[in-house]
Amino acid sequence: MPVFILGIESSCDDTSASVVADDYILSNVTASQEVHRMYGGVVPELASRAHQQNIIPVIHAAVTKANIQKNQLAAVAYTKGPGLLGSLLVGTSFAKSLAVGLKIPTIEVDHLQAHIMAHFIRDQYSTKPVPEFPFLCLTVSGGHTQIVRIDDHFSMHILGQTIDDAAGETFDKAAKIMGLPYPGGPLIDKLAREGDPEKFHFSKPSIPGLDFSFSGLKTSILYFLRDRIKENPDFIEKNKTDLCASIQYTIVSILMQKLKKAADETGIREVAIAGGVSANSALRAALLEGQNQYNWNVFIPRLEYSTDNAAMIAITGYYKYLKGNFGNPASAPYARSRF
Repeated sequence: MPVFILGIESSCDDTSASVVADDYILSNVTASQEVHRMYGGVVPELASRAHQQNIIPVIHAAVTKANIQKNQLAAVAYTKGPGLLGSLLVGTSFAKSLAVGLKIPTIEVDHLQAHIMAHFIRDQYSTKPVPEFPFLCLTVSGGHTQIVRIDDHFSMHILGQTIDDAAGETFDKAAKIMGLPYPGGPLIDKLAREGDPEKFHFSKPSIPGLDFSFSGLKTSILYFLRDRIKENPDFIEKNKTDLCASIQYTIVSILMQKLKKAADETGIREVAIAGGVSANSALRAALLEGQNQYNWNVFIPRLEYSTDNAAMIAITGYYKYLKGNFGNPASAPYARSRF
């Protein structure tokens, strides 16, 4: 008899629900919030209100698509953090209430760990084996940039992380400086495919060890564009694709340089990426190039499991269920990572 776990993700502006049968995904439903586009970024209060509107229909759709009844669920897994507290509270409160009503346990999931655990999802499209332990994972999103060593499903150690801004935030900030609409990261990726990545050069940080820093790069982009616009007000418009390609090339180069260093220092050749920025085509291509150049065994999540989704919450919940690692009804969500 399979173990059915419901996963709920509400850490930012996507309301998502997923059902797994053991480690196999039966459904993964996500409702995005378009309201934030007009503000150029996620507005926390609007996000939490939208979650309240979306969470019941999204969970209903996930359970219906999975072709099961609610009373077949063994547990409810939910994102406890990190994320926007208002958004997390919606998912947390609903998960606990549903679990009480069904007389089943809850399972608390860390959002960043779940991104890594997405590599263990099985579905109808699964063709590649899962990573072998130990492996390295570059976890990159709008709020986090980390290199993590994974020795077991729940034995994860951060080897390096950003000391200021995240790579995803840098993509979005650069796009905003250029006047591109939100979310800017995917648009930079799209425009960069038509540009020359060597056309413009931006400063790269000199940070010791395996840590990252992107605040200086953001400042470099800002000052570079400010000076060029003084000379030519149409500079951005006339060089948009080359600018996007050069910015993307710089960010990906920084990420890959540290990832290679981590692989060299640890001797680990099982290498993965995760998080929203893992959907970036240039980063994916660079990792595949590393597979050939450095003899890595590379793992790249499918696009639907790269950005925020409940499938990664549900699969993490399943492995925690096997260990009897259940949630505390009195626990509260957290905004900053405790991973």
